[in-house]
Amino acid sequence: GFGMNLGVILQTGKQSLPIIISTISTSLIIAWLLRKVLNVPSNTSILVGVGSSICGGSAIAATAPVIDADDTEVAQAISVIFFFNVIAAVPVLGNALGFDTTSGNAFGVFAGTAINDTSSVTAAASTWDSMWNLGSETLNTAVTVKLTRTLAIIPITLVLSLVRAKSAAKDGKESGKFSLKRAFPMFILYFIIAAVITTVCMSLGVSADVFAPLKELSKFFIIMAMAAIGLNSNVVKLIKSGGKPILLGASCWVGITVVSLAMQHVMHIW
Repeated sequence: GFGMNLGVILQTGKQSLPIIISTISTSLIIAWLLRKVLNVPSNTSILVGVGSSICGGSAIAATAPVIDADDTEVAQAISVIFFFNVIAAVPVLGNALGFDTTSGNAFGVFAGTAINDTSSVTAAASTWDSMWNLGSETLNTAVTVKLTRTLAIIPITLVLSLVRAKSAAKDGKESGKFSLKRAFPMFILYFIIAAVITTVCMSLGVSADVFAPLKELSKFFIIMAMAAIGLNSNVVKLIKSGGKPILLGASCWVGITVVSLAMQHVMHIW
């Protein structure tokens, strides 16, 4: 947030909005359809679908209490998401697909819309910047797109809460009440505050170099986050728990990737 201004946020977020809506819709539809085909538990299917389409672990954490998911369902969904995070964070795919290496816009939009967890998005974008000496151009684009996409947590958790409350009412229960405070991803608020501070300071003539140390610190935290993802991924346990959630996650990820690329091609970004 300290490396960006609100003008860039509004411009990039607006450009990527059709792609974001398309990829989120695709993932949720795939999760809903394969839940019946693969006979995956409803809560696991919802968590994998939401995690794949919006914001990985953060979306799962926000959605789990809304649908009353238990610890096993949450752990399984997070394991699936983190497993594909590690794969998606490697930007070799972008090079193979022929993304423009002189600008970070195309790969940044792709990373922001096709990779599910924020830490993996930032890792992939930072690596792309380092590979092609683009400074932080790709990272700025990818993070802005990703955080715009993350805002979808709010309407989706609201809808799930209302559906849950309606179902609970039919069963004569009082559970499932929606809490905006519980569902709202606080890092979005921190990002906006940081961006406001940067925008105001730069409009007053403060050099962007002032925020350079904070951006370098953020890269260190990105590395630490990726290490944490690796430590949290238990592939053996995931495979033993059943291949159906993995297949569901893979299908969501492939669907998001294909739709993201197709929309970028239609919009002449890629």
